[in-house]
Amino acid sequence: MNRLKYSILVISVLFVSCSKKQPNVILIMTDDQGYGDLACHGNPYVKTPALDKLYEESVRFTDFHVDPCCSPTRAALMTGCYSSRAGVWHTIGGRSLLKEGMTTIADVFDNNGYATGIFGKWHLGENYPFRPNDRGFRESIVHGGGAIGANPDYWGNDYDDDTYIHNGNYEKFEGYCNTVWFSEAIKYIKNNRNKPFFCYISTNVPHAPLRVDEEYVKPYKNLVSDRLAHYYGMVTKLDEDLGNLLTTLKEMDLEENAILIFMTDNGPCPWFGGIVIDFETGFVKEGYSAGMRGGKIWGYENAHRVPFFVRWPGAKIGGGKEINALSAHIDLMPTLIDLCDLKKPDDLKYDGRSLVPLLNEEVKEWPERTLFIHNQRVEYPVKDKEYQVLTEKWRLVKREKDELYDIKSDPGERNDVAAQNPDIVKDLYGRYEKWWEDISVDFDTYAEIAIGTEHENPVTLNAHDAHTRNGKKIWVVNVARDGKYEIKLNHWPAESGKRIVENTSGDIDLPIASADLTVGNMNRTAEVTSEMKSVIFEVDLKAGTTCLQAYFNLKEPGKTIRTDCVYIEYLGDPDPTELAKYNASVPFDVLREKYRQNVVLYD
Repeated sequence: MNRLKYSILVISVLFVSCSKKQPNVILIMTDDQGYGDLACHGNPYVKTPALDKLYEESVRFTDFHVDPCCSPTRAALMTGCYSSRAGVWHTIGGRSLLKEGMTTIADVFDNNGYATGIFGKWHLGENYPFRPNDRGFRESIVHGGGAIGANPDYWGNDYDDDTYIHNGNYEKFEGYCNTVWFSEAIKYIKNNRNKPFFCYISTNVPHAPLRVDEEYVKPYKNLVSDRLAHYYGMVTKLDEDLGNLLTTLKEMDLEENAILIFMTDNGPCPWFGGIVIDFETGFVKEGYSAGMRGGKIWGYENAHRVPFFVRWPGAKIGGGKEINALSAHIDLMPTLIDLCDLKKPDDLKYDGRSLVPLLNEEVKEWPERTLFIHNQRVEYPVKDKEYQVLTEKWRLVKREKDELYDIKSDPGERNDVAAQNPDIVKDLYGRYEKWWEDISVDFDTYAEIAIGTEHENPVTLNAHDAHTRNGKKIWVVNVARDGKYEIKLNHWPAESGKRIVENTSGDIDLPIASADLTVGNMNRTAEVTSEMKSVIFEVDLKAGTTCLQAYFNLKEPGKTIRTDCVYIEYLGDPDPTELAKYNASVPFDVLREKYRQNVVLYD
C-alpha cells in the first residue's frame, strides 16, 4: 500500500489522546497443527502446558475456520479477504504471491504508528513487491518458501543454526528454528516496549520435515507411531517456546495491555503430519481430531476448523469463555482494526466482519452468515472443485458428489443427508455460485515479479514461483526500465557452490549439454561445460511485462532439466540497436493459450 495514501490519517494519529494507550498485538500462527493437536482440546497423547494455560485464560472461538492449506490462509489473514480474491490459491507455481496493491493488516498497523514485525514463515512471495518488508512489515526474519529446506530457502538449512532472510538480506542464526522465531520476537518486543507493536510469529512447525531434538520425541515413542512421536515432539517444543514468550510478557509487565491471538493455518497433514486417515473415507486411523473427519487439503471439517484463542487482560477479554459463532480468518483484520481503534483508508474493503461485538458481549445473537472454502491448488481455479459452504447449521461438501451434513447434530460428518434435503443443497449451492462469480474475476491475471528496480537488484527467481509448461519453468516478470540485464542460469542455488552438472548428492555428473533462455522474442543458447556453476547471458530489455523461460538441455535430444534459480541484475543503459530488436511476450499467449491443466482431486 502506498504510504502517501495514509498521510492525513497518520498525522491525525499523532493527535490521539495519550490517555488511551493503544494495545500491543501478538499474533501466533502455527503450521499444520490441527484443532485436535492440543491437550486442552482432548488429545490424549501430546503435552501442551503453555497452550493449555492460554486456553484457560482466553476467549475461545469453537467454530473458527481457515483455508484448507497454507498460503491461502496467510493471504486471507493478512487482507481480510477470501484468499482467491487476494490472488492466492496454491502454495507454488506463481499462485502463492499476494496480489500487488492489496492492503495488509501490517500496512494498517504501520500507518497507525505501530512497529510491525514478522518472525518465521511468510510464504506469500520471495521478491519485490511481495516480500513482507514490501507489505507493511518493518522488521522481518523469515525462511524462504513454504518450508525450511524448500527451493526458495537458503541452501543447507535443516532447522538448526540456519541462515534466514533478515530484512531482505541473508543472516545466520544459532539454534532451533522455532526457538529462533520466538527469541527474535522477544528481542523485538523488548526493543519496542515503549511504543505500540504488532508482532506476527508465524512458525514453520509442526510442518514436515518432522525434525526436533530426540528429547522432545522420547516421551511419545511408546504411545504412537514414530511419525506421530516426532510430530508431537515438535508440538511440545513449540509449546515450550510459547511458554517462554508468555513468561517474558509477564516479567516485562506487558501482559495486561497485549492482545495475544493463537491460531493455526489449517488442519493436520494426513500424508506426513499429525494424523493418519483412511483416504477412501477421510476417517481417522491414527492421531486425534476431536472427532472431526479429514485433514489438510483433503477436506471435511478437520481441514479447515482450527483453534482461535484471544486474550487481552486489560480489556477483560479472556477467562476461558467460549464463543460458538461461525467465524473465520477473514475476520481478523476488521477485528484488530476495531480493537485497536485504528484508522484505515476509506477504500479498504474486506470479506470478513469484526468479532468485537462478540468479544465485548455486546450481542447475544450473531447475524446469520455463509462462509466459503475451496481447495484449488491448480494453475487456474476450477468452479465446483472441492468447495465447502458453511452456515451455523449446515456443511455442503463437494466431493465426487454433493454431500450435506447437519454440523450441529453430526459434527463428525458421518451422516450425509443431501438426498433428504434437496432444497437446502440447492440453496447453498446457489450461494456458492454467487460467491464464485464475485471472486473469479481476476483468475486469468498473473502476479508479476519486478526486475530492474531500486528495491531489489539483483533479483533471484526461484523455481517455486514459476509456472510450469511441458516440464519447463516460466516466470512472469515486470521489467521496471529499459536496460542491459545480466541473467545467470543456475541448476543449484549460488550459495551451494555446486556445479550445474552435479546431481543432488554431488556424486554423479548429469549429461547436461546446454542452457536455454527465452525472454519475450529473444532466445539465447549456450554450451554447458563440466566446471560451470552458472551460464551467463547479457540481454537488452524494454520496460514492461513479459515472460522469461529458462532450462537446461540434456545430451539426449528433446530431454530437459529445470533451472532452480535464475539471477537477474540491471547493469545500466541498453544498447539501442539491440533494444530495438526486442519485443515482450504476452503472458496469456505464452501460458494460457492451448494450455490444458490436469486437475487432481485432494492434492
